Amino acid sequence: MTEDWRSSTERAEPLAVGPPRHRMTRRERAREARYRRRRRVAAMVALSVLIVVVVGAVFLGSRLWHSFFGGAGDDYAGDGLHDVVIQVHDGDSTTAIGQTLRDHDVVATVKAFVDAANGNDAISAIQPGFYKVRTEIPAAAAVERLVDPANRVGKLVIPEGRQLDDVRDVKTNAVTDGILTLISNASCVDLDGEQHCVPVTDLRNAAGALPPAALDVPSWAVDPVRAMGSDHRRLEGLIAPGTWNIDPSAQPQAILSTLISASADTYRQSGLLDTATAMNMTPYQVLTVASLVQRESTPQDFAKVARVIYNRLAENRTLEFDSTVNYPLDRIEVATTDADRAQHTPWNTYLRPGLPATPICSPGRPALAAAEQPAPGDWLYFVTVDMQGTTLFTREYEQHLANIELAKRNGVLDSAR
Repeated sequence: MTEDWRSSTERAEPLAVGPPRHRMTRRERAREARYRRRRRVAAMVALSVLIVVVVGAVFLGSRLWHSFFGGAGDDYAGDGLHDVVIQVHDGDSTTAIGQTLRDHDVVATVKAFVDAANGNDAISAIQPGFYKVRTEIPAAAAVERLVDPANRVGKLVIPEGRQLDDVRDVKTNAVTDGILTLISNASCVDLDGEQHCVPVTDLRNAAGALPPAALDVPSWAVDPVRAMGSDHRRLEGLIAPGTWNIDPSAQPQAILSTLISASADTYRQSGLLDTATAMNMTPYQVLTVASLVQRESTPQDFAKVARVIYNRLAENRTLEFDSTVNYPLDRIEVATTDADRAQHTPWNTYLRPGLPATPICSPGRPALAAAEQPAPGDWLYFVTVDMQGTTLFTREYEQHLANIELAKRNGVLDSAR
């Protein structure tokens, strides 16, 4: 009985019973192999990408560390290899300037430049603009070059009242450089012994040929600019007087568009657009009036001359300004001849009603202020009567004729306006 119990309790567990195991077909085995291969390839690609990222991060970090901090003795020696022009932007810190120099391979590291510039008041006060330096020079030499005024290039100064083209004084035969000539001169830079300048002809061609959008002409001037066709003088007045920085390596289009855009910002900030709207005029018209004020009078009489212009326009009288006759002739002359005044040009206000087609110069801030806020008065005529610049204003034509005779006697005029 005992044996029977033991044999009954020690019986093997029954085997699991189920459907027979599936045997893979050849197609399934091939598919499984392809799947395993793809997983292996994906894993290898992921590992490769990770390695590249790590190596790249290490390399970039090393480059950045070297650029900013370098190592012992990391500085160039010698007189450098080539001349190069770099730009210092408004608000640039010493570190930012150092990075610009490093980017152009002027200095070996940013740290070397910052250390060399430490305590140099001239570097701290450096003006925004373009500077000629040399590649691969010691950081101390880079500091010396940047603070040397002789190495500043691309500085453009436009006096008030200049026009785009050069003008000749009829009496003295002296030539005054126009804005295009001033730009060309400012663009000149000597690089490794070779002089580079942007020619006046290239600037003139760009001014006449390129569409207004390519020159950043402000929206309020687009229509009158287009109306002038391909005449380069369509940009007259859109480059404001002042001090500007131009890139000597830039193309004519870039130079002109930069100046026009910056000038438009200057006009906007001065309130020209809002004032013109209040006067029921366009900013371009006010700018044109200011250019006439600039050319026709001296600062003490700007506001009165502006009032004469507005009074004559209000009464539908031609302006009859000799300055507008002389403008396309590129000359300076107090009076004009009958033949001059008979020429049909877009600027001849003896024949053309209203304002000339464009401004006739780049007016300064005082002339613009006078155009925006003319003096009160009913004057229609004015004439300068002596060599001290005394100008008499009147509404009566007979009085104006008498004032002209006084100007003749004082040698100011040879003939009546």
